[in-house]
Amino acid sequence: MARGSLELEVTVGGMPILLRTTDPAFYELLVQRYQDFLTSFTQPQFQFDVELTDIPESDPDADVSVTRAGADWQFRRGDFFAQWNPESGRGTVRQNANPYSIDSVLRIVHSLLLAREGGFLLHAASAVREGEAHIFTGRSGAGKTTLSRMAPTEVKLLTDEVSYVRKSMNGYVGYGTPFAGELAKAGENISAPLAAVYLLVQGPENRLEPMDEAEAIRTLMRNILFFAQDEAAVQSVFKSACEFAAKVPMYRMIFTRSSQAWDVIGATRQIEMMA
Repeated sequence: MARGSLELEVTVGGMPILLRTTDPAFYELLVQRYQDFLTSFTQPQFQFDVELTDIPESDPDADVSVTRAGADWQFRRGDFFAQWNPESGRGTVRQNANPYSIDSVLRIVHSLLLAREGGFLLHAASAVREGEAHIFTGRSGAGKTTLSRMAPTEVKLLTDEVSYVRKSMNGYVGYGTPFAGELAKAGENISAPLAAVYLLVQGPENRLEPMDEAEAIRTLMRNILFFAQDEAAVQSVFKSACEFAAKVPMYRMIFTRSSQAWDVIGATRQIEMMA
């Protein structure tokens, strides 16, 4: 450990990642940003040394390059460069002093880790209601943030931007993430068994239409966040999408941008559980 270094562990989806920096101001920024996802483990499996540089700031939505270089992965964007060895669990990040860069590195690392075990990150909002996780995906402007804002008081938001799906012994689990979207609010650090995925489509009424498996796979592949330019890794993600679509109900959700959409979800779940 470098002299004067500061450490914090950010655990998302049950996977702790240690971040180490020598800059006190940046450390405090990270503590504030990930405050609800901080944990303490004596031997985290993955860790990154973060070095601050004068790299110019870049659009956080700009294209990122994720390539394999021997046993290492390399992540590049205008505002950061990272190198990571998944076997040793160690990596380095060179970036400017903004939280968007390390946010992107963490998303990439989690997408690679999930691909190895049948899970994925999805461009989607998600929430927990009555002990079950529900995921809402769709094109930009489809209403993911709107639906999140109009959720009943008992609904707990997992994310309004990046949904975290992990395979379990009994199915799939949705986890909260600190990766915020338009709401600029981190999700709650909780998890729940995944009940269903909904593709939001604006329409004149609120109703659900079941998707067939082929459409479900296409929907997932359009919205899964995966950055690596590696054929084996991409094939792994496709396999994960196929297995997921065969096991988890997926619906096309015709949506009027009203809170009544939540009533439709509740009624459909009651019917499914009685069947």
